[in-house]
Amino acid sequence: MSDWLQRLEALDPARLAGMRRGVEKESLRAQAGATSLALTPHPTALGSALTHETVTTDFSESQLELITGVHAGIDDALRELTEIHQAVVHALGEERLWVSSMPCGLPTDETIPIGRYGSSNIGRAKSVYRMGLGQRYGRRMQTISGIHYNWSIPGVGTDGYLGVIRNFR
Repeated sequence: MSDWLQRLEALDPARLAGMRRGVEKESLRAQAGATSLALTPHPTALGSALTHETVTTDFSESQLELITGVHAGIDDALRELTEIHQAVVHALGEERLWVSSMPCGLPTDETIPIGRYGSSNIGRAKSVYRMGLGQRYGRRMQTISGIHYNWSIPGVGTDGYLGVIRNFR
């Protein structure tokens, strides 16, 4: 039996109860009453996409990412995600969040706005990185949105997580 499997099997229920989780949910902003991408800048009512802890943009200026903190319970993570989601919907005004992971109607590739994070070195680096993704994979491909469920178990390191991933099924 491999070392990582022995360590994973040694996890008692109390350690598993110490699991932590968080959620990152991406959604495109769509024009009100339409099925096409909103081409407006990141709404100022949502704060800075560079520094806001819970609402940022992903690849595109039109692609919001909602981020929860780290939680011990699933219900707490979902409650925070719901609160962030409600605040965003309220702040969007006429625009809507596109509910599907596959994008709404998109303009030509070069028209899809890349995330803008300001003129600081960090902000410019984030934008340049996205320009590279757009060149390598195409901007349309980068607008596919998803949900990331992040979790950790106390005392489990990289080898243990990779072992779980390899043997998930």
